[in-house]
Amino acid sequence: MVLSTVQPPELRSSSTVDSIFASRYVQDPVPRYKMAESSIPKEAAYQIIHDELLLDGNPRLNLASFVTTWMEPECDQLILEGMNKNYVDMDEYPITTELQNRCVNIIAHLFNAPVNENEAAVGVGTVGSSEAIMLAGLAFKKKWQNKRKAEGKSWDKPNIVTGSNVQVCWEKFARYFEVELKEVKVVEGYYVMDPIKAVEMVDENTICVAAILGSTYNGEFEDVKLLNDLLEQKNKTTGWDTPIHVDAASGGFVAPFLYPELVWDFRLPLVKSINVSGHKYGLVYAGVGWVIWRSKEDLPEELIFHINYLGADQPTFTLNFSKGSSQIIAQYYQFLRMGFEGYKNVMKNCMESARQLRQGLEKTGCFDIVSKEKGLPLVAFAFKDKAKQGLAYKLSKALRHYGWIIPAYNMPPNAEHVIILRVVVREDFGRQLVEKLLSHLRIVLDELDDDAPPVPKITFTIDLQPNVIKGEHDDGGGVLHVPGASVYWKQEKAETVHKEILLVDEKTKGIC
Repeated sequence: MVLSTVQPPELRSSSTVDSIFASRYVQDPVPRYKMAESSIPKEAAYQIIHDELLLDGNPRLNLASFVTTWMEPECDQLILEGMNKNYVDMDEYPITTELQNRCVNIIAHLFNAPVNENEAAVGVGTVGSSEAIMLAGLAFKKKWQNKRKAEGKSWDKPNIVTGSNVQVCWEKFARYFEVELKEVKVVEGYYVMDPIKAVEMVDENTICVAAILGSTYNGEFEDVKLLNDLLEQKNKTTGWDTPIHVDAASGGFVAPFLYPELVWDFRLPLVKSINVSGHKYGLVYAGVGWVIWRSKEDLPEELIFHINYLGADQPTFTLNFSKGSSQIIAQYYQFLRMGFEGYKNVMKNCMESARQLRQGLEKTGCFDIVSKEKGLPLVAFAFKDKAKQGLAYKLSKALRHYGWIIPAYNMPPNAEHVIILRVVVREDFGRQLVEKLLSHLRIVLDELDDDAPPVPKITFTIDLQPNVIKGEHDDGGGVLHVPGASVYWKQEKAETVHKEILLVDEKTKGIC
């Protein structure tokens, strides 16, 4: 879609748009929150919204988010072409449905699902990993309930075991679908779920253990293989069959390309489902995720709805119904365009940028690196000096003045006293931007440094000694002579005048 640059005569000056804005919003601000009575020209509506959106942050400089912020123009065009297609109208848009099925099979093979070349994998596209996790959790809950009912046992107190470092969507699942969330607490220096403690928390009511392939806190991969081995032993001892779900929202499109030797996926027998975000390292704009099941037996049939809405049977297992097809099309474009080699090159470049950033941070001498070299392409770091931990929030806020969006946050419960900053390295954050970020960070550190050398202060006193001589003027006036001036000076106690640059919710200090 291309917006015309030709404006009608009444809109060729910004003052006309301003007058429309003033009449619509300034004189009567209520229409901001209810529909206005009259229409305005399309160009004016565009310009008003466009100008207001200028106050948003720059997505390219938003290093807080894993979400993709750049795609190729050809894919942008495909997204525009697919915006008016409803994803659920499978009978009307069979090719779009076919593209989704191809994506499911590509991801299933990438995760080593036990499916043959000509066999359809079991999975579905979602709006993101949050929906994918809800669907996977529901499948685990229903399968556990069916088994308990068949055994004549209680089925009203299901629980799920996770680390306390999980994303909030797991808490949502537990609350929305009435499942107890049992969290393994992290400890300082070990910020992921301990597999040994996780297995100890498993009981007969545990519907699954959730492992994270790429913690959102520090990018670290949890040891899924060790978890599988320990849980297999417990299942043999107890007679249970507690399964594993892998939340690979961030790491699912990283590990297969950078760490093919890492065993975390369907190669492990207890891994029954995996979710991954296409809009993270799947390299698609926000709005697409995927959940893949090991086999049909792991997705209870009663959760699948068969509807005859527009003339044909449509099996569906989603929490949403209508949604656009653009992100599904974009995901297939990336698979077709990039191939294995392309994804591998992108991930290697991201890791190289992360390495460069990590080295630059270490050279400042101010930070401990909290993230691991083997994990997601991100850098999490904290101030070495424990007394300066609180400066992380001020550093984050100060960097906003240069446009950088870098979050500062406390680690999960039991290690909440540790405050870290995190930079997510995406495809569009190259080495040139890394160098620019490091230069701005060094400037801000100098301004925040409590130990900055004090500015000398010298007081000057000028002593003027006038000498009044009466003259011969008729008005009785005289002439003021200043024969000389004495200047005295002394050095005062030095003081730091640029101790802080920012205070939360207060004005900037330290004017030079």
